[in-house]
Amino acid sequence: MFGRKPSQISSRPLSPGFSPSRGRSFALCSAIAGCLILSAGCSSLMNKDSKRDAAKSTADLLTVPTPPDLIRQAASPRGLHAIPIEGVGLVNALEQTGGPVDPSTFRDQLIDEMRHKDVEDPNQILELDSTAVVRVVGAIPAGARRGDPIDLKIISPEGSRATDLRGGWLLDTRLRHQQVLDQRLRQSDLMAIAMGPVLTRKTHDIGSAEALALEGRVLGGGRIQVTRKLGLVLRPEYQHVMVSKAITAAINERFFFFDGTTRRGIAKAIEDDYIEIEVHPRYRENVYRMMAVINSIAISPRNDSQARLERLAGEMQDVGKAAGAALQLEAMGENAIPTLVDAAKSSNPELRFYAAEALAYLDRIEAVELLEQAIRSEPAFRQPAFVAMQTMKSPMVVPALKRLLNEPSLETRYAALVTLRKRADGRQMLSGKIHADSFRQIDVASTASPSVVVSLRENQEICLFGNVPPLDIATFVLGPGGLVIKPDETDPGRLRISRFQTGQEDRLAVVPNSIPTLIDGIVTVGGNYGDVVSVLRNAKDKGYLTAQLAFDPLPQAFRTYYRDDEAGEEAEEETE
Repeated sequence: MFGRKPSQISSRPLSPGFSPSRGRSFALCSAIAGCLILSAGCSSLMNKDSKRDAAKSTADLLTVPTPPDLIRQAASPRGLHAIPIEGVGLVNALEQTGGPVDPSTFRDQLIDEMRHKDVEDPNQILELDSTAVVRVVGAIPAGARRGDPIDLKIISPEGSRATDLRGGWLLDTRLRHQQVLDQRLRQSDLMAIAMGPVLTRKTHDIGSAEALALEGRVLGGGRIQVTRKLGLVLRPEYQHVMVSKAITAAINERFFFFDGTTRRGIAKAIEDDYIEIEVHPRYRENVYRMMAVINSIAISPRNDSQARLERLAGEMQDVGKAAGAALQLEAMGENAIPTLVDAAKSSNPELRFYAAEALAYLDRIEAVELLEQAIRSEPAFRQPAFVAMQTMKSPMVVPALKRLLNEPSLETRYAALVTLRKRADGRQMLSGKIHADSFRQIDVASTASPSVVVSLRENQEICLFGNVPPLDIATFVLGPGGLVIKPDETDPGRLRISRFQTGQEDRLAVVPNSIPTLIDGIVTVGGNYGDVVSVLRNAKDKGYLTAQLAFDPLPQAFRTYYRDDEAGEEAEEETE
């Protein structure tokens, strides 16, 4: 028969006091006891495993990883990206070109802000034709400090009835970092406050006039409310308190400043995997350079500095290694100056520039002439060279920058002017005037061709290079807001500047025919920076302004430098 064999019932009498139910209880108790014994055994084994794990963790903590040679091999920089910020603001003082915006999240957000500021009846204000709801967009750059100015972009949202933002003033606007998380809009704490005059794209850009009239900028109108510090994140294999401490000590040995009478380093170990970095004053204008130099610092104090200098001196003669070698030499500080000075004598312009740039951040006078030569001869070196010259304390920088004001290249002249303006010892040497407490006119003596430059970043500023000729107006020039400029009928050497606006008295100014007096006249009849820029552009378009007109002609960063052999190969490819 297939299957399990049937159990046989014993004929032996049961033991006294034993019953089937008690037998089941005994079996259950036996099973429980067995489980307890097994559990105790497992617990014992688990305790032993835990002790082994704890001992291993303790051993890992006591085992200090051997740091690599350079900081960049042990850590990665953090905080070098810009943080986008935005908010919703209100532009007022519009000449009947404003209007309400359709119900939207932007309108609701602005009303909440206005009620928070105890503004009475915000809806009524938003319905006025002298106001317009706008989006305000900006960015907090890496290493920014509280109080630093930033440029802002102004955009009219969809559903706005406004037609032109010209002449408007952006009222106090709060800007925050915004992200959508879990399908909800999240906002950071306050990061910047915005306010200032709006310069519309219509005044200087080419495109659809209607669209450009509803976008603009507020130059330097944002004030940062937070200080951004940089940092280093240690790689997993080097995340140890002793490694973090060693890196911090190496950085502070190289970069420090005096807080009163106390010497203080720029690095602070926050965790075993994170080091906070404060921006050193020398690198305020180039935090990326500072972090690159920090990454090139040797971690462990060693006695092979002479051998390192000899090796890096050799690498400074190799175009493929010179850029990195210059950073390492800059990271070594004063001990590396003789090596950099020798490298700056190279006949190769690329190698000379790498050495000169490092010398500039070490505030060595030898860098001034080298950087001036690089700016004149190679466009790819101009932007970093001007930044390096701005950081130097040497009084020899100002005469070099003044010489560059005579260069044929307009971007070189304007960059030299901007660098002078940012230096305390150069700013006082610039001549000009401030118009209506709003924008600045700078007159620059220059032997180069006459030019007019309009600033579209940081400051409302018009720069006149050389002896700019007067306008040669055949008929008239129109400007925004009813502006009309034409030659005076009784005196061709003078200009009649008129302004006709609905509901206001006509205004008139008669001035000598020159660009400086033209600017004076436009301001006299109530014009602003945007009006002056628009008139200059219209005059240029009609051929009435014979001097060169440019908008922010600054050298671009990250230009490609073509070596002689690469340029030759490229030319051969083009001829084939």
